[in-house]
Amino acid sequence: MPPLKKQLINFWKRFPIFFGIILFLTTFYGCATIHKRNPVPEEKVSIAKISGIQFCRMWGDALPEDFDSRLAHAKAQIENNNPAMLNISHNYLAISGGGSDGAFGAGVLVGWTANGNRPTFQMVTGISTGALIAPFAFLGSAYDAQLQEAYTTISTKDILKKRRPLKILTGDAAVDSKPFKQLIAKYITPSILKEIAGEYMKGRRLYIGTTNLDAKRPVIWNIGAIASSGHPDAIKLVRSVMLASASIPGIFPPVYIEVEADGHRYDEIHVDGGTASQVFMYPGKIDYAYAKRKLGMALKGRVFIIRNSRLQTDWEMVSPKIGSIAKESILTLIMTQGTGDLYRIFFGTQRDGIEYNLAYIPETFKVKPEEPFDRKYMNKLFDLGYDLAIRGYPWDKSPPGFFSITDKK
Repeated sequence: MPPLKKQLINFWKRFPIFFGIILFLTTFYGCATIHKRNPVPEEKVSIAKISGIQFCRMWGDALPEDFDSRLAHAKAQIENNNPAMLNISHNYLAISGGGSDGAFGAGVLVGWTANGNRPTFQMVTGISTGALIAPFAFLGSAYDAQLQEAYTTISTKDILKKRRPLKILTGDAAVDSKPFKQLIAKYITPSILKEIAGEYMKGRRLYIGTTNLDAKRPVIWNIGAIASSGHPDAIKLVRSVMLASASIPGIFPPVYIEVEADGHRYDEIHVDGGTASQVFMYPGKIDYAYAKRKLGMALKGRVFIIRNSRLQTDWEMVSPKIGSIAKESILTLIMTQGTGDLYRIFFGTQRDGIEYNLAYIPETFKVKPEEPFDRKYMNKLFDLGYDLAIRGYPWDKSPPGFFSITDKK
């Protein structure tokens, strides 16, 4: 459970009446002060796009209508710029959300480099805190220093700024994300974007997930396509997508992204990708075998999943009060959703002949953060991930609780 979410839930537990007042006031009196919107009409949601950027994004729960065109585009890139990619086993990396627990994933990647067997990933996906790790993981071990810095030197003040009670009552979030925007801008620079674009032209892919709150559907953003588009607002869009992917609804403000449909401009509201799924690889409706044939790929792949969380939450007696019941119910929902995502990916890999590998925070790690982004806590978690990886991470070959006939051998 991400510490920031848990802190808010604990606050709700202590002051349920306060949250009831917020709900009442924002429902009946907050309209005049909230963001004025020009939302995409329902009938145009399926055709809304980012003007001037081809293959910019797709729904995370459907097969893209232009799937064949995307494959042809990727094949041309590989054949022209990176033909060796067709004759090697592919490695895919999927990084989950988890707030400050992302320090674990950062530690695993840096320790993996030190171990000497970290592969180059042909595809990297990230959600929430995983979206912040993903660009560094995609560009490789040359960016380990930046990755380590991002997860061992920051604290809560570098991520959020508290809002005054009246602002909370009439606004769209509990905190101001301006410090977070500045942090993203510090690391996602024009030179980083140029390098991502260069790797995209070789056929490699970097995807980040958000949730379109109007449509209530996951969206997968093709960061390389944006970076290589030459669009004047490319870096602004990439930063916005990363911010949206990690913007926990109700805590951080949502991110408004301008789109076009039938020649008219509208806005979409995007929030934390973890609202829809906590980790992803590719939409389940994609036929991996078909894609391999179209691309001319010779060998099978491996997926490595870094779950920035433990797989079980701590036991805690539930008080027969609304706040306590709500808190533990949300904790359970988040835990089971995350487990469900691991199973979804697992069964997809079994269907598609891809090797499954899972890393997660072990139950033996009992350190508790004292604030949403506790530097000491994050350093200990980074060190844990690093130590496990440098010794050769013991990747799980199936999701938690899965029984296989091979387990008895």
